[in-house]
Amino acid sequence: MTIKKLTDTVASQIAAGEVVDRPVSVVKELIENAIDAGASEIQVEVRKAGREFIRVSDNGEGIPHEELALAVSRHATSKLSKTEDLFDIKTLGFRGEALASIGSVSHLTLISRPANADVAAKLTVDGGTNSPLQKVAAPIGTEITVEDLFYNVPARLKFLRKDITEAKHISGLVTRYAMAYPHIRWTLSQDGSPEFQSTGNGNRLEILQALFGTHESKSLMPLNFGEKDFAINGFISDLSLTRSNRKDITLFVNGRWVQDSTLTAAVIKAYNTMLMVGRYPVVVMFLEIPTNLVDVNVHPTKAEVRFRDQDHVFSGVQRAIRRGLLAYTPIPDLNSLNLWGRQALDPIPTNFDEEWQAQPVEPVQTPTGADVVSVQQEPLPGTHLPLLRLVGQVASTYLVAEGPDGLYLIDQHAAHERVLFDQMMAQYRASMIPSQKFIDAVSVELSPEKAGILEANLETMASLGFEIEPFGPNTFLIRSIPMIVDRGDPKDAILAVVDAFEEDETPLENEAQARVAARVCKGMAVKGGQSLTEAEQRNLLLNLEASQSPRTCPHGRPTMIHLSANLLEKQFGRRGAR
Repeated sequence: MTIKKLTDTVASQIAAGEVVDRPVSVVKELIENAIDAGASEIQVEVRKAGREFIRVSDNGEGIPHEELALAVSRHATSKLSKTEDLFDIKTLGFRGEALASIGSVSHLTLISRPANADVAAKLTVDGGTNSPLQKVAAPIGTEITVEDLFYNVPARLKFLRKDITEAKHISGLVTRYAMAYPHIRWTLSQDGSPEFQSTGNGNRLEILQALFGTHESKSLMPLNFGEKDFAINGFISDLSLTRSNRKDITLFVNGRWVQDSTLTAAVIKAYNTMLMVGRYPVVVMFLEIPTNLVDVNVHPTKAEVRFRDQDHVFSGVQRAIRRGLLAYTPIPDLNSLNLWGRQALDPIPTNFDEEWQAQPVEPVQTPTGADVVSVQQEPLPGTHLPLLRLVGQVASTYLVAEGPDGLYLIDQHAAHERVLFDQMMAQYRASMIPSQKFIDAVSVELSPEKAGILEANLETMASLGFEIEPFGPNTFLIRSIPMIVDRGDPKDAILAVVDAFEEDETPLENEAQARVAARVCKGMAVKGGQSLTEAEQRNLLLNLEASQSPRTCPHGRPTMIHLSANLLEKQFGRRGAR
């Protein structure tokens, strides 16, 4: 093959693919430039999730007219001048690739006015080609408009997600940078509607409430920790606020939002043994470390960092969060606990009867070699459940039932999920889901990105018996819910839809109702640790017996464990090896 040099246009588009892979990448580069310019106010306006229109305006120091053309060229930056500067980067941007990359795959308009200029200058870039400068009227600062993103790279457009997903990423980015820079006044609007706004008064608690909602923000505790070479501050969740994934672990290093596996692992390690398996905390952490001890030039989008002493940072983060948890989490008083709905425990005795002696235990003869009996569990019989006889409830979490083929241990939460899901979907297919109206509507407040998820699913929620309407920015009123789940907290149903929403959850991509119903039923099902009356236990068993898929919940988790009579006989030594 003949070797030839790429044209500048092709080279620019290749570079753009590394820096700008989706609309949120454009917003990130532009707001980081605005922060570096010393802006005290940043406005972000987006239409069609950024595919059609993105505008970022700031009141920073602006760009001199004679440098506008240079600003949109490749490898032109005011942040670096020599190689040594790469190891002491104090700004968010430094490569000089962002504007050139964005301009090569869009219609970019740059308007800027420095404080010492009487008028602003305007430069237009179409697919990497600059137009002549024009003088225009504009306030001090910079305004950059990006239109028709990827218009000349149609293959890239095919890889973008749905508008709701792209919009969610943008709102998540802006609100998190607002947390990192609370002294800046931020404004975000999408498709002409205001979505987020901060006062710029430096109070992170206000932004925390906008990001997580008033209710959840009360479960976040301030974190402050310092050592000689780094400082950590931010917020960590108490043990009552968790997520099913890591997406709400937000990490900033020297003001830069990063996705660092080492820091994330340190956060999760700090919560080790405190949270259930598969649950993750909510953390917003800001790490300040000397710039010569961290390398930010390791990823095209500057989303990853490398530490000179990784182990030291790991242990520091872990110690900081662990100390915070121990300081804010009270030690429970065992004598005052009310377990399983019964009376409090008697005080633990401090002295014992000296005459008490342990009874000797006869040694157990352990079979060896050919005498070892195989105790492998037999598969669950059939596809449906047989008739079951209720035995009782264990630990307010599991039901014990007897069948003709052995013993069944049933997870009441997973089983109730399956029952609710089957009933709701049967009613949906029959187009007759009865609803229960509230006398007083219930309000629920969400973060901007979660509000967008709910708003996109309002029609689907309505088809399942929910009557929900917007009520101000990021707030909704719940007026009715399906009667089938009227015993639960309606807020749990809504949060189940938005909290556990997985962008890459595709098995039910074409079955929106089933996907939403599964999440709703998860939030409304009885929980582990909840005592059920004997009648409720029997009713749950009867409904599970009638299910077409009783073995698993809608998310695939098993609802039961079966111990066959044959296995029990072997375990108790009533049947020898054969």
